[in-house]
Amino acid sequence: MNKPDISANKVNKVIIAGGGTAGWMAAAALSRLIGKSVNVTLVESKDIGIVGVGEATIPPIRTFHKLLGIDEKAFMRATNATFKLGIEFANWREPDHAYIHSFGVTGRECWAGEFHHFWMRAQQEGLGSAFGDYCFELKAAQQYKFGMSDRMPINFAYHFDAVAYGKFLRQFAEKLGVTHVEGDIDTVNMHVTSGDIESLTLKDGRTLAGDLFIDCTGFKGLLIEQALHTGYENWSHWLPCDRAVAMQTESVEAPAPFTRSVAHEAGWRWQIPLQNRVGNGLVYCSRYMSDDQAKQTLTDQVTGNPINEPRVIQFTPGKRRLGWNKNCVALGLASGFIEPLESTSIHLIMTGIIRLLRLFPFDGVTQSAIDEYNNKYNSEMAAILDFIVMHYKVTHRDDSLFWQHCQRMAIPDSLTHKINLFKETGRVFLDDGDIFRVDSWTQVMLGQGLVPAQYHRVADEMSIEELTRFMNGLHQHVSQQVQALPAHGDFLKQYLGV
Repeated sequence: MNKPDISANKVNKVIIAGGGTAGWMAAAALSRLIGKSVNVTLVESKDIGIVGVGEATIPPIRTFHKLLGIDEKAFMRATNATFKLGIEFANWREPDHAYIHSFGVTGRECWAGEFHHFWMRAQQEGLGSAFGDYCFELKAAQQYKFGMSDRMPINFAYHFDAVAYGKFLRQFAEKLGVTHVEGDIDTVNMHVTSGDIESLTLKDGRTLAGDLFIDCTGFKGLLIEQALHTGYENWSHWLPCDRAVAMQTESVEAPAPFTRSVAHEAGWRWQIPLQNRVGNGLVYCSRYMSDDQAKQTLTDQVTGNPINEPRVIQFTPGKRRLGWNKNCVALGLASGFIEPLESTSIHLIMTGIIRLLRLFPFDGVTQSAIDEYNNKYNSEMAAILDFIVMHYKVTHRDDSLFWQHCQRMAIPDSLTHKINLFKETGRVFLDDGDIFRVDSWTQVMLGQGLVPAQYHRVADEMSIEELTRFMNGLHQHVSQQVQALPAHGDFLKQYLGV
């Protein structure tokens, strides 16, 4: 039997509860893309702080900006932004080892096998160099270089100040007609029969009625959880880290075009370079490191004068059982949180917004739209979970209780299959919801020390002479491209005029 429509009410009024990155990204997108059809109101408290752990992004944010017509230079100037070519992982495979997960394509693939099959054969034959030497973006990152031109495309993302990004998007959205209301939400008013949200009553007595509500109230999930009791899937058994300490410091060197992720005895530390400051944080498992130890460890390891005192952020890794429940869609921390190891937090906000826009219930909320949204939300979160857990599981580290726990812990069956498939055959096949490409999986698995037992025999179709020319040609091409690039800091100054 077909499920009936949830609501026959046309959606004319959208209420966004909460500001910050998630709220203002949603407001900007809705007002820019469907603003002629709906009225958008955003309500936020001026007293609630913003959890600014996500200042690094991945390349699809550029598509989001182009869709909204955001000027790159204006955005970068307003948010103290720098360019990002990938993430350096230090001490993850083992202490004193480092590799880069870049946004670039490594080498050149063929119909039957990715480039690493040819690279593995070359290694066996005593040819070629390190795997990363065949990736333009990776080598540019290592040499602190960056540049853009039509003849030399480069795949990149950004580092930026998340609070400033929210302010930038607020100005953008308000110019397009978004109504901004300051106030604290006191009551979420529900329809007696349907259980839908009808309105929000603020502490000063004002009431905001709407047809569709977007929950951007952070971890507490004021609408999606406290009002609708959606439920939460706790992933702590797969992701042991449950706290972070964050602080900002003054810059002491030119900004690197990559994020740093440095593993420590109970988790890892991030370093995100902006134009004139650095975002620092320590992610850790509270069973193996106390808050005071974490603060001290971060303070001891950062460079540059502190701009603020370190603050502790507690979180439970996982996701809501439903990203869309009744007439409420959760975005950002309200929808769940997978730790910021691969800079996916802002990306998940963006994909949630785009998914909602593609399914937007102009003529009323339907169960089929809810189900499709949640199916895609679940598959996307599951694929990211696998990718993040892999960093902890595929490692040679056993030098602390934390890393010993990671080696012993159970992992999702889907990840077990991916690891075994790569280990035994060297193959990577992506899930439907996977936002990371084969290049990403390969770079990280090889970087973490997982070496396939064999390569695809299509690589044997090349003679030694052909393989030598192939590998040397790729290496030389990458080297020449990187040599032509300016330093990242110099390009920033020239491009932005700062």
